[in-house]
Amino acid sequence: MQYLDFLDLEYKPSSDDIVCAFYVEPERGVDFKRACGAVASESSVGTWTEVTTAPRNIREYAAKVFWLDPRRRLAKIAYPKDLFEPGNVPQLLSSIAGNIFGMRVVRNLRLVDLWLPRKYVRSFRGPKFGIEGIRKVTKIRNRPLLGTIVKPKLGLTAERHARVAYEAWVGGIDIVKDDENLSSLRFNRFKRRVELTLKFKEKAERETGERKFYMPNVTAETKTMLERAKLVRNLGGEYIMVDVITVGFGALQSLREANEELELVVHAHRAGHAALTKNPKHGIAMKVIAKLVRLIGVDQLHVGTVVGKMFEGKKDVLANCDALKERFFGLKPVLPVASGGLHPGHIPELLRIFGNDVVLQFGGGCHGHPWGTRAGAKAIRQALEATLSGVSLKRASKENEELRAALGAWSSS
Repeated sequence: MQYLDFLDLEYKPSSDDIVCAFYVEPERGVDFKRACGAVASESSVGTWTEVTTAPRNIREYAAKVFWLDPRRRLAKIAYPKDLFEPGNVPQLLSSIAGNIFGMRVVRNLRLVDLWLPRKYVRSFRGPKFGIEGIRKVTKIRNRPLLGTIVKPKLGLTAERHARVAYEAWVGGIDIVKDDENLSSLRFNRFKRRVELTLKFKEKAERETGERKFYMPNVTAETKTMLERAKLVRNLGGEYIMVDVITVGFGALQSLREANEELELVVHAHRAGHAALTKNPKHGIAMKVIAKLVRLIGVDQLHVGTVVGKMFEGKKDVLANCDALKERFFGLKPVLPVASGGLHPGHIPELLRIFGNDVVLQFGGGCHGHPWGTRAGAKAIRQALEATLSGVSLKRASKENEELRAALGAWSSS
C-alpha cells in the first residue's frame, strides 16, 4: 500500500475505532495529503515500499485518514481496534506516537487529541479514588485543597524536611509533598524521611484538629517504586507521589495494579512533560497525556496554572482539566493540581479559573514568606478563606498580618 492509499475521506469512524487528531507539517516539497497518509501508514500496517508478505486482508487493519483541514494542517486518523492490545498504554503509544515523529516526510508533527472506544477504556482500572474519593479521605468538601512542596527541593536532611512540613501543616496547609527529584539520597534517605514526616503529620493533626497529608515521592525503578509504596502504606501513609513521565507508562500501570491492595491516593507529577508538550507544532499535547494517566488510574495530576511560572495559557489548562473531568465511560474524574510559581495573591484568579475542585500547591510562595514557612502557610489559608467569603485580599490583609506581608513581598509577581 502506498501512502495515499491510507486516505479515505468518505470513511465514518465506528464506535470501536481509536481516533487521533494530528497537526501535520510536511517537509518542504512534500504534499500535505501524502504526509498524512505516511503518518497513518507508519502507525498501522504500512512501510516505505510494497512488501510481498502482506496478507490479502491487510486493508482491514490499515489506519484511515478520514478528515483533513489543510489550511490549519490538521488531520484525523481512525485506527481499527484490533491493532491495539487491551490494557497496554505503552503499545498504544508505540503505534500512535512512535516512529511517526522521526519520518522524513514531516517537519513537525503533534498528537493533538485522542478518542478511545468504550471497550478499550474498560480494559483499564482508572482512578482508585478520583475527586469524590479524595474528598472522603481528606474530609475537605467545599473548598480547594491547599498544598505545598518542601523547598529547597534538594539539600535538606530528612529531619529538616520533616520540620518544614510540620511548619506548613500547623500554618494551615492540608497536603505536603516531596518535589519531583527528591528520592532516596545520601543526605535524605526515603525511609527515614517518611517515618519522620509522618510523625510530624500526626503532631500537626493533634495540634490543629485537622486532617493532614504527606505525599512521599516513590519515583524509582519499578520494583523499588512498588517497595516504597508498600512502605508508605505500612507506615500509615495515605498518599504517594510519582513522576509519571519519567517512570514510564508501563511502570505506572504496575503501580496502579499494586494500588488495588495498597489503596493509596496517587498524585501524578508531570516532570519532563514539556519535552513532549511545549512546542505547539511538535510532540504530544498535555491533554492527551492527561487522558492516558487517567486511563491508567492516577487520582491527581498537575495541569498548569495560567498564572505563575508555567507556560500554558488558559485555553490549554482548561482543556487539561476537561480531559480529567469529562465523562469517560465510567472512569472516575481526576483532581487537577495547579502548581508552579504561585503565591497567596494568585488565589482569587485561581479560583475563577479552577473552581473548588483543585489542589492549589505553593512552593516558594509558602516557604519564601519573609517570616518563614508557618507564616507563608497562614497567608495562603487567609487568602483562600477571604476569597471564599467574597472579601478582597486588600481588605483581608488589613486584619491578617501574614497575608499583608505576603502581598507586600510578591505584589509585582
